[in-house]
Amino acid sequence: MKLTFVGGGNMAGALIGGLIRAGQAPASIRVIEIDGQRLAGLRRDFGIDGSTVADASLSGADAIVLAVKPQQMQSACEACRPWIDQGFVLSIAAGIGTAALAAWCGRACVVRAMPNTPALIGAGISGAFASGAVSASQRSLAQRILGVAGEVVWFDDEAMLDAVTAISGSGPAYVFYFIEALQEAARRMGMGADEARRFSTATFLGASRLAAESSEPVQVLRERVTSKGGTTAAALAKLQGAAVDRLFIEAIYAALERSRELSQAFGKPGVPN
Repeated sequence: MKLTFVGGGNMAGALIGGLIRAGQAPASIRVIEIDGQRLAGLRRDFGIDGSTVADASLSGADAIVLAVKPQQMQSACEACRPWIDQGFVLSIAAGIGTAALAAWCGRACVVRAMPNTPALIGAGISGAFASGAVSASQRSLAQRILGVAGEVVWFDDEAMLDAVTAISGSGPAYVFYFIEALQEAARRMGMGADEARRFSTATFLGASRLAAESSEPVQVLRERVTSKGGTTAAALAKLQGAAVDRLFIEAIYAALERSRELSQAFGKPGVPN
């Protein structure tokens, strides 16, 4: 199996590292990365090869993973197009639809996916959609590539990937935001920076594991921590009084709208950026 990554940033590195740990031979993976220093780092870390420009090495790839920013996607696809002659294209960029990717790459076999940054430690989750031209074996290969970074959920409706972007693609930033706030509160209460970090991160990690492993709804788990008239009730009353839940949902919808805007701005087939 031959894989080529176009773009060698953090997410590409996470997938490459996961594939090699899963048994993929480094010699079967190639990276096209315009930043020479970044490419040198990937060579050093994973033993793979690559180049700073698209070239004939793309020919014959079973899968080409597009791991560039949405704003760079059309130019990257068009630079690679002369050598995309088989296999399928897997995009991990936000907002760019399969129709645009197919038009730019000249291949109808397109899988679009949205992973998130916990993929860096193999604890991510990706939403994925396959165009009608993708075969069962190609979808299986896409599952294998994405699966090294964590869970994969497939959708029949491509529009749901905008929601995936807003919920899980951007989601780690929301969690980090609340961890920062919890750390700041701990420091104000007299904890040292190390203690504040340990308590806040362990609390989020433990609560997340409990939510993931419990068969009960998250609401029930929350209610069990909230004794009437207790400390947790006092804290939640403050949050509810400020309508934090409503504001949080509105914030996530802002991410959803931005994903749709990216699609409109950068993802129209046949329209130059």
